[in-house]
Amino acid sequence: DERRVEGYRNFATKLWNAARFCQSNGIAASATLAAPAAKSAVNRWIIGEVVETLAALDQAMADLRFDAAANAIYHFVWDTFCDWYIELIKPALSVNPTSVTPAQAGAQPQEEDRREAEFSAAGLGPGLRRDDETGETKAVAGWVLDQILVMLHPFMPFVTEELWHAMGERVHKGKPWPLITAIWPEPGAGVDAEAKAEVEWVIELIGQIRTTRSELNVPPGARLPLMVISGPEETYIALDANAAVLARLGRIEQRIGGDYQAQFVACGASFGLDVGGAIDIRAEESRLAKTRDIHIGELETLMKRFANPAFTERAKPEAIAKARADLAHHAAEAERLAAALARLG
Repeated sequence: DERRVEGYRNFATKLWNAARFCQSNGIAASATLAAPAAKSAVNRWIIGEVVETLAALDQAMADLRFDAAANAIYHFVWDTFCDWYIELIKPALSVNPTSVTPAQAGAQPQEEDRREAEFSAAGLGPGLRRDDETGETKAVAGWVLDQILVMLHPFMPFVTEELWHAMGERVHKGKPWPLITAIWPEPGAGVDAEAKAEVEWVIELIGQIRTTRSELNVPPGARLPLMVISGPEETYIALDANAAVLARLGRIEQRIGGDYQAQFVACGASFGLDVGGAIDIRAEESRLAKTRDIHIGELETLMKRFANPAFTERAKPEAIAKARADLAHHAAEAERLAAALARLG
């Protein structure tokens, strides 16, 4: 299937660009086989994801399910590492490192407050200096990329070998160390349940915010006020702790109370988005309703076709397969648009 070949080409490009991003941010080859020590939730989370991916990969290899093995590493690289981890660590990498805290540098109280606010805005954890966070993140990211190259090597030997050497000098016993003889990953770590829960909470909320924005045609650059309609106390604590990353990746501004026109449920809570200043609510409702009705009409036509024995008995198998695919498509779109209308309800 040429589309699958195209998809794997895109995957190779995705991996290549991730390596280039690491290089441009001072992330190089790892010097350790075991996972680096980590304090921040996002770094503890990604180490756990490596552990889980490695376990899935090893099991699939043992079962001779090479398709499942390739699928496990493929989704870890694309979805977890490239789409989420790299985005989540950008604030830590963008802050200029310093070797001392403001207090150690003898800063005035106002300057110290300003710098602490800067740390917070970058999404850095309490009690962790900027240089600590940046150094930790570079070490973890370099280690994770190395594990990716090793795990991917059986499936993509040439691209991974090239990147293995591009990320830094690899020498063993005074000679260049090729990836084909590298040691299979041994993280020496486990899954941090607390970090996993925290990061997955952030990912779920950002995903729901993005889905709502997309369904309602909100302009990409528009910042929307977000508020909690109802939810446990933990929701407010998590929002405060992850304010910076939510603002950057979800393009939202947190607000307590006020008007909202769109609502959604995520992370065990109900949220509202004030989209009134970004879109024409009535026009958007009309567009969604008309598009939904078109899909419902197509769905009804296809259902009548399948209800006719002449079609199912005489039509070519490829025609029936296409009709079933169309039926599933229109059903999914009608459901999605109905949900989008419900958000505005």
